Amino acid sequence: MFELVLSSFIVLMILGALVALETRNLLASVISLGIIGFALVVLFLLLGAPDLAIVQIIVETLTLVIFISAIRHTTPQENSKTRGFPPKFSWSVGTFFLLIFLLGAFAIYRELPPLGSPCVRMALYYLSHGMELTGASNLVSAIILDFRGYDTLGEATVLFASAIGVATVLRKMGKKSS
Repeated sequence: MFELVLSSFIVLMILGALVALETRNLLASVISLGIIGFALVVLFLLLGAPDLAIVQIIVETLTLVIFISAIRHTTPQENSKTRGFPPKFSWSVGTFFLLIFLLGAFAIYRELPPLGSPCVRMALYYLSHGMELTGASNLVSAIILDFRGYDTLGEATVLFASAIGVATVLRKMGKKSS
């Protein structure tokens, strides 16, 4: 069952890549790229890498904000009304994707360990040997700074770069008037 869930997210990523390549609408292409990135976040979570998922969701959100902002500022606005899909079709497609999402969420929920039980066995080693191996006075500090120091540094760097990127894109003062 777990492989089926992983495979379905990989298929979703492939479909998103195909839509991003084949569509003529630039905004739809960017949204498809976002679907790929957020599906990757779910894959990271399913495979037990929450730290990678956090970094990926921050980078993906920043990328989407930059791309959508660039499209909004560089693409001329059209005033003409374009016909979309019929409402029944839109509702049926939306209902289909909602059903797929709920089935996937239920499948993931069934695979989760009971609340309170450790899902990663390495954590027990850190908890039992962390104080004596590091000599730190606080177990949380020992794990974050000694065992996971480079991870923490990398995540802090990504967060800092993301904050600077968002502030740069969304700033109001100092922009040249067009």
